[in-house]
Amino acid sequence: MVNEGKGRLFRRKDGKYLIYLPKDLAEDSMFPFKGYESLKVRIKFELGDDKLVIEKWDKGEGAD
Repeated sequence: MVNEGKGRLFRRKDGKYLIYLPKDLAEDSMFPFKGYESLKVRIKFELGDDKLVIEKWDKGEGAD
């Protein structure tokens, strides 16, 4: 089971930011997001913390 990996946060030339997830992590049988080619997610953090929380965006939570 792979529940941790080294990823990367980077900025593209067009100014957008992307988060890279290692293939082994994303394809692990216990990875929480399965069967999606694209998925809307909510990303949040707390001030002073060095962690991001990524969770599936529910349909009833408003516009993009």
